[in-house]
Amino acid sequence: METDTPKSGRARPARRDMLKFSALGLGGLSLGALAFRPVEEQVDFLSQKVSRASKPSQLKITDLRVAVLDGVPFTSPVVRISTNQGISGYGEVRDDADKRYALELKSRLLGENPCNVEMLFKRIKQFGGDGRRGGGVSGVEMALWDLAGKAYGVPVFQMLGGAYRRKIRLYTDTTESEDPQEYARRMKERVDKGFTFLKMDLGLELVAKKPGTIIGKSYWDGKLEQYSGEPGSYGQTQHNFTMVQITDKGIELMAEFVEAVRDAVGYDVPMGMDHTGHFDVNTAIKLAHRFERYNLAWLEDLVPWFHTDDWQEITKAVNVPTMTGEDIYGLEGFRKLCDEDAIDLVQPDPATAGGILETKRIGDYAAEKGKAMPLHYAGSPVGAMACAHIAAATETFVALEYHATDVPFWNDLVKQDQPLMDKGWYHLTDKPGLGIEMDEKEMEKHLAKGEKLFAPTPEWDKKVAWDRTWS
Repeated sequence: METDTPKSGRARPARRDMLKFSALGLGGLSLGALAFRPVEEQVDFLSQKVSRASKPSQLKITDLRVAVLDGVPFTSPVVRISTNQGISGYGEVRDDADKRYALELKSRLLGENPCNVEMLFKRIKQFGGDGRRGGGVSGVEMALWDLAGKAYGVPVFQMLGGAYRRKIRLYTDTTESEDPQEYARRMKERVDKGFTFLKMDLGLELVAKKPGTIIGKSYWDGKLEQYSGEPGSYGQTQHNFTMVQITDKGIELMAEFVEAVRDAVGYDVPMGMDHTGHFDVNTAIKLAHRFERYNLAWLEDLVPWFHTDDWQEITKAVNVPTMTGEDIYGLEGFRKLCDEDAIDLVQPDPATAGGILETKRIGDYAAEKGKAMPLHYAGSPVGAMACAHIAAATETFVALEYHATDVPFWNDLVKQDQPLMDKGWYHLTDKPGLGIEMDEKEMEKHLAKGEKLFAPTPEWDKKVAWDRTWS
């Protein structure tokens, strides 16, 4: 440093160097006090706010591991990607999906810079698919964004273009009851807790035990279980192929549930409907006409998402908004539904759709077609915060599913003073990445049977296939 030497023989910084210090900003330390400190102290002071935690251009992926949580409310494989600079990123595979969907991607990521999120997503996209099969790519993509945000010191929503909102509205449902009044009481409890948006599951199984309500149930031995995993079961048969119909009596009994809930919560609270059952298009239209008077926010997944013509027929025939999308992987499937005006709303699950950026692209594309975007989600705080950042950065976002109202330890999985969910809302901050720090000791208490907390995965290190999809 150039100095002036007064008669006293004591060196002091030249005037132009002192001006440099002033321009950099000295906070609460006076210029005079700083000028006569040793040069080393001056440098330390001026650089004290510079982050040395990460050099993004030199960041490299060194490991990928998974911890499978249980009861959050389902099983949730949480992905942790580690780097050479000691920072880690978290993502989440879709609820009730196989952790190997993420582990198979490890060899394609080792040694790469996680900040190159889009490039890495395009590399691994081929290994995803509709439903739970999209969970591996989606969970890894979330973890890459978490890492990139931490490396640069900014929240993910800022890297997506900034926030339309930081207060994220949630919608919730409740367990079913065969008593309409009890069902209504449970829904009212949700409103009393602060939720401003509801969804009710109204399966035809609620009325199927009563005679004269369901046509065709004898073929299925009366077992109309929507979630049966047995091959050839009712739950594994697409809607149009079950030959199940709901009679007028059955529809009236189902309507009693909706009316009871509306009487309990009123009409200020939007309410969607899901899991009505597996039946044909005509029955879906018939049911929708009966429910029009209750001003539902949407009817969800009345038929499988890929039956575009069926969706067009339903949407044109009814005055209740139609919606699907939780099992669609990538923008492509949504593009067709939007282009053909087959549905009124899109509802991707970011843990299937391809992660954070792909879900935002889905929302932006749907907006061009005049369609808003609620988000489906049912897992741990990791995926929840990934969804929240998408919601913040997407103009036409409506509400995000919260499926953990009855999970007492859900907030304990994160290290922070205030719960993530507060009276039906998430509140995003300026914390970098996804904005959360996972409590791995708490996670260890809630592992699925036979699972370990982020166990080493050296068997997935070596890439043994040629992945290019073109010649």
